[in-house]
Amino acid sequence: TNPGFVVRITQSGLDYAQQQGIAILEKELAQLKLPDISGDSRILHVGKVHYELSRLRLRDFQLPYSRITPISNVGLQVSISNAFAELDGDWRVKFLFVRDHGSFNLKSENVYIKIVLRLGSDTTGKPTISTSDCSARISKVRLLFSGRLAWLYNLFHSAIESRFQNILEDKVCDNVAKSVQNKLQTYIQTLPVTARIDAKTGIDYSLVAPPRITAQSMEADLKGEFYSLANPSTTPFSPLPLAFPSDHDRMVYFGASSYFFNTASIAYHKAGALVFEVTQAMIPKDAGFRLDTSIFSAFIPQLEEMYPNMPMKFRLYAPTAPFLTIGPGGISFQPIVDAQAYAILPNSSLAPLFLLSLTGNVSAVINVRSGRIVGSLDVGRIRLSLKDSAVGTFQVRMMQSLMNVLTSSTLLPRLNARLDEGFPLPLLDRIQLSNILVNFHQNFLLLGADVRFRPR
Repeated sequence: TNPGFVVRITQSGLDYAQQQGIAILEKELAQLKLPDISGDSRILHVGKVHYELSRLRLRDFQLPYSRITPISNVGLQVSISNAFAELDGDWRVKFLFVRDHGSFNLKSENVYIKIVLRLGSDTTGKPTISTSDCSARISKVRLLFSGRLAWLYNLFHSAIESRFQNILEDKVCDNVAKSVQNKLQTYIQTLPVTARIDAKTGIDYSLVAPPRITAQSMEADLKGEFYSLANPSTTPFSPLPLAFPSDHDRMVYFGASSYFFNTASIAYHKAGALVFEVTQAMIPKDAGFRLDTSIFSAFIPQLEEMYPNMPMKFRLYAPTAPFLTIGPGGISFQPIVDAQAYAILPNSSLAPLFLLSLTGNVSAVINVRSGRIVGSLDVGRIRLSLKDSAVGTFQVRMMQSLMNVLTSSTLLPRLNARLDEGFPLPLLDRIQLSNILVNFHQNFLLLGADVRFRPR
């Protein structure tokens, strides 16, 4: 199926991830455990010499030059060049009746490492990463022995250097594979597959397919669907294709489709969250009126006779889940809200008075704050129609100004307060966004940002 939400990591985003990853890999390689080395060597005019190299301590491993490259339909290739390592240890030698010991220093220069990372997804829709290929090549190893018989070691150091070279090359790739499995795989699993929003709804961000690798970026197709916690069910429509633009100015881009937002509407409607009650306590003091039957009697004369000077209450609700459309010009939104008016009787019971249908054009402002999509709504002039009445017929246009005040002063602030809390974006742990870009395209909202990793 088409995704409801798309994430693109551009080359600059991959470069930033590579910088962070290389810094971690340096620390991991600096903790390499190397085995002791021993053997026998026959030296002209000396004879058979037995040597032992032990207590090998890696002092430094630096990766100064590296690059990450997307390989289409394969994965990500990390190329490291001109790396170098330095270690020291102790040596012991025995030949004839002579025994001696000392220390040595080894420097590995011009180390080249190539790593190919394969990306996928598991059965829960979380991303996976593994090492599909690794090769390490060390073009230069230099050994320096110190001690009374150091001259003896220097006679056959080339053989020992070759052994060190092979050991280091194997150990580097072993360590890379472990780091990818234990560090990188664990970290990318922090991507939230589902995100609980509140007590009523959640978001499904599971991958619908393994990440795609192109020559310029990495893209992940996510389900991008809201659901009701109490009443989960299948969405009655499918996402439309997203014609993702070729923008690459930011490190990461998020494509939130109209499907994404409309499933939010369905989820909140099913959860009963799109029901609002308006009483006198919610009317601002500067509104200039009290919510009772006396103020409506000017429009409905029979109301004062039936329920004189009684407080009133409105129950506002969406009869169906409101849908929005997204285009280059922004968000188009025309919700329908039913407003049921009640008189509150002396015994606190409710007497139904009339039912109005409210429609109007709604404009939306979308932004990103603290890793969450936030927004606010503004309502234009509201159109009224009478759907039912227990107090006789009347001209609803006379109530226009009053209903405008009720919705703008009570309903809209409550909706905007919820939208200001926002909905979480699918972000890995300790990622912060900056330099936010918001653009509208056909059927989806495009959010661009640069990222910053915050270590613990």
